[in-house]
Amino acid sequence: MQKKIRQSVREIEISGIRKFNNHVAGIPDIIRLTLGEPDFPTPEHVKQAGIDAINNDFTNYTPNAGTPSLLEAASDYFYDKYDLSYSTKEIIVTVGATEAISVALQTILEADDEVLLPDPIYPGYEPLIHLMDAKAVKIDTTETAFKLTAEDLRAAITPKTKALILPYPSNPTGVTLTIDELREIADVVRETGIFVVADEIYSELTFFGTHVSIAPMIREQTIVINGLSKSHAMIGWRIGFLMAPEAITSQMLKVHQYSVTCASSISQKAAEEALRNGKDDAVQMRTEYNTRAGFVQERLIKMGFSIVEPDGAFYFFAKLPDQISQNSFDWATELAEEAKVAVVPGSAFSEKGDRYFRLSFAASFSQLAEAMQRMATFMEKYA
Repeated sequence: MQKKIRQSVREIEISGIRKFNNHVAGIPDIIRLTLGEPDFPTPEHVKQAGIDAINNDFTNYTPNAGTPSLLEAASDYFYDKYDLSYSTKEIIVTVGATEAISVALQTILEADDEVLLPDPIYPGYEPLIHLMDAKAVKIDTTETAFKLTAEDLRAAITPKTKALILPYPSNPTGVTLTIDELREIADVVRETGIFVVADEIYSELTFFGTHVSIAPMIREQTIVINGLSKSHAMIGWRIGFLMAPEAITSQMLKVHQYSVTCASSISQKAAEEALRNGKDDAVQMRTEYNTRAGFVQERLIKMGFSIVEPDGAFYFFAKLPDQISQNSFDWATELAEEAKVAVVPGSAFSEKGDRYFRLSFAASFSQLAEAMQRMATFMEKYA
């Protein structure tokens, strides 16, 4: 008799983003504004560093935490960019930010711990929390322009609270937090002693001012997650970073080692080049994304959608007008089938998101222009 699969694994599902993307993928001529995937190529100098690594047979295991030269480059880069002061012993190179999230949560969570999540939120956190037999507790931000407030955070903390996950700029909303808002949140975290897992993967795609990290405010309680997928259009290279005080990284390193041994040696060489000689590689992308955001926002508002202007990343989390009675999945399915435009139903991010949809503007301007025209025609029936 075959043994059963672990119950908590059976209870989680494939991401709603991927599920819907796969659901509509077969529709001919569809424009997919679903995945958070830059449409820019990896910079040439970064690609060449990867090619050189292959040609020079740099294809063996590296130290578990990453090559010393990459760790030094990361230490310098994040200090120069965001005033994050981490030594090479306080940084781990991971297989993308996704592994970094998993390692961080596996390290700090125990059964029955509670983890606070601003809602709506990227669906990649909650299943990992569930696999650790911990509990995700969501804090509604739909009434506060998608921003977590210190007041709501304080109200949600219980004796079982172990951590707050704080992703900003946010996926799916594109909203970020000001330095004053971060300080207020940091005060609550400091008082209560919980961890903050600060997912800052979109830090280089902040439109109005420089990204500010919460880590210098509460260093001993913060685990910072970042990576090169969004900043350097290196999605497939799978390079992320975990940064925390050595007392934490020394424990996370064990989980990382037994999960993946180390990140790809070739990708690490490319990452070192990106950090050393590509500090401004994101500028052109950020400028273009901001231009696209302005175009898409104007068109969506004309169609009747309610918008909270994104501060960064490359998403709109738009609210359906009242005259649409369908749930977000059915509406998005109809949009895909009739208008041949795919967006992600808000229900993929939370129950609170069911009157919304996420649109990624990480697509070419020509694709966005055509998609907006198709959506405008589709929305005429709701006028």
